[in-house]
Amino acid sequence: MFDILVYLYETYYRPDACPEPAALARKLSAVGFDDIEISEALDWLTGLTDAPLPETIDASTGTRYYVDEEYIELGSSAIGFIAFLESAKVLGPIQREIVIERALACDESPIALSKLKIIVLMVLWSQGKEPDALMFDDLFDDDDEQEPRLLH
Repeated sequence: MFDILVYLYETYYRPDACPEPAALARKLSAVGFDDIEISEALDWLTGLTDAPLPETIDASTGTRYYVDEEYIELGSSAIGFIAFLESAKVLGPIQREIVIERALACDESPIALSKLKIIVLMVLWSQGKEPDALMFDDLFDDDDEQEPRLLH
């Protein structure tokens, strides 16, 4: 599924440039992606666009606390990376919640940092936002074994 998400990010500059799901599925199949992966990716993308969140969260200035289930599913590396992106003003509170929700929708526990980075890119892409060049390089860095970031 993540290979398809990267392909979409690299192929379609804007989400509105993507064809409708049925046509997109045919294109992805023609490119050589597996039907099961295509179905998973389209379901995941549908969840990305249908994520209902209250607008009042955007004005939030509080600290996000993770419940035990979220901590177990995401893992400390993912939570640290999300906190880093939020402190660097790459993610706002709504984007953070969408990233968390989409990461929890994956069948991986804890989620690999490389996959979380793809989720972040897709959330930004779905909103028509692009990270600056330095953050973009960091998001495409595949090193899951990197040192954790410090917030001070």
